[in-house]
Amino acid sequence: MGYVANFLWELNMDTIREQLKRPLVMGVIGLVVGMIFGLTVLGWVVWPVNWVDASPASLRSDLKADYLRMAVDSYAKNQDKSLALERWNELGPGAKDVLAAVVANPQSADINQINNFIVAVGANTPTSAAAAATPAGATAATSSASSPLALPVILGVTCVLMLLVAAALAYYFLIRNRRLAGPAQPADPGQAASPTAEKQIFSPTRAEPPVAQFMTTYMAGDDLYDDSFSIDSPSGEFLGECGVGISDTIGVGDPKKVTALEVWLFDKNDIQTVTKVLMSDHAFNDPAIRQRLESKGEPVLTEPGKHILLETATLQLEARVVDMNYGQGAMPPSSFFDRLTLELAVWPKN
Repeated sequence: MGYVANFLWELNMDTIREQLKRPLVMGVIGLVVGMIFGLTVLGWVVWPVNWVDASPASLRSDLKADYLRMAVDSYAKNQDKSLALERWNELGPGAKDVLAAVVANPQSADINQINNFIVAVGANTPTSAAAAATPAGATAATSSASSPLALPVILGVTCVLMLLVAAALAYYFLIRNRRLAGPAQPADPGQAASPTAEKQIFSPTRAEPPVAQFMTTYMAGDDLYDDSFSIDSPSGEFLGECGVGISDTIGVGDPKKVTALEVWLFDKNDIQTVTKVLMSDHAFNDPAIRQRLESKGEPVLTEPGKHILLETATLQLEARVVDMNYGQGAMPPSSFFDRLTLELAVWPKN
């Protein structure tokens, strides 16, 4: 059970969200789910295949032979050559093979009636002598290959193979990459975009180091920005999660003009997630925008060097504004972020 629990903890939300942003992962997941849903639910339950007015050429080999015997018997009674020829042609390109099987095994059909039928339809197929050269198991083998159980078996094997492929891809993208990456690192955009962003060893107001510390950066154009991190104790125990995401935008068009971001903290020992909304100067001083965002969390004016504290039952998160720049354009001044770098540090609550 301990191994299963550790495995489940590894599949935390930050890893899943990170992988779901990759088009390849989403494409593979969509393909597998779509094929399974289409084959099982749509193909067998909602819209099952119904054969209507199919020709004798679509029958199994043994049923084709029965059909031909009935055609021979019908011709012997009505002597209608046009009808016999029509029924012969309905057997398609494999008609001569069916005829050879019937000659080899006439059953209720009379061999003389069969010969008369051959003359009527103009089929230059040898009679019993040639048919005897046909391998004895040919008809049985064909019939077995066309068994009604063949399609469900093929579909079942296909579904199992797709599930195995999906499991292998999930392991590769969600587990193996995480293990190879090692301990959580600061978000790459923050390090690349903000040379002045230096990670503090600990908060100047605290004597003890944090149990977890992360750096994350939002940059204009990252419309799917949503960073989240797992909080673990030094012994590896899962304590909770924290993160930063887009809360509100201003104006229209692409890329989005982000006027507020939200910092959140989840504590496994608390019943709710604590959220604070980091607002631009324009949004913070606009009563309408501020009132609208208050439902998401406590509004906070974003300023360089500012410390924002979030508290839950057993955790405290301190978010520090390391670096920030406002975007320029047709929007009001200081209304949307061009770049915002935050440092997140988490301590256990005394």
